[in-house]
Amino acid sequence: MDTDKDTRWLGEEEQRAWRVHLDVNRLLMHQLERDLQPFGLTINDYEILVNLSESDEHRMRMSDLAAATLQSKSRLSHQITRLEKAELVRREHCESDKRGLFAVLTEHGWKTMREVAPHHVASVRRHFIDLLSPEALDGLHDSLAPVARHLRELRGRG
Repeated sequence: MDTDKDTRWLGEEEQRAWRVHLDVNRLLMHQLERDLQPFGLTINDYEILVNLSESDEHRMRMSDLAAATLQSKSRLSHQITRLEKAELVRREHCESDKRGLFAVLTEHGWKTMREVAPHHVASVRRHFIDLLSPEALDGLHDSLAPVARHLRELRGRG
């Protein structure tokens, strides 16, 4: 197979779009992470706490939480252990499935989320939302929604 003939190389405009997407993704996640540091949280910790805070009874099965945060069960387990030590979450056994475990947001975890969330939203606004016009945000959503849909479909198959 001749890769030069078979490869659809990115054109100049495609390369520009791809590279700015990579830059924004890396730089934005780095900045959001830095803005969470004063609270002793990583962006992954925050994502776990958000998922728990938005779920019924502030609890999720560990397997569902791993899927929601795109983490392996092993990696999630290590993060939950760290969050347990900080008394932000606890594990509970599932009564209907003796092998299943829930991650549950503690009262301290809920209080922490209520404290941190306004700062995180301000960070998202300062470093992303407020830098774009409403029209640009609509265009960004419309442009990226098909990509997100495609990747979710692929993940569902895997």
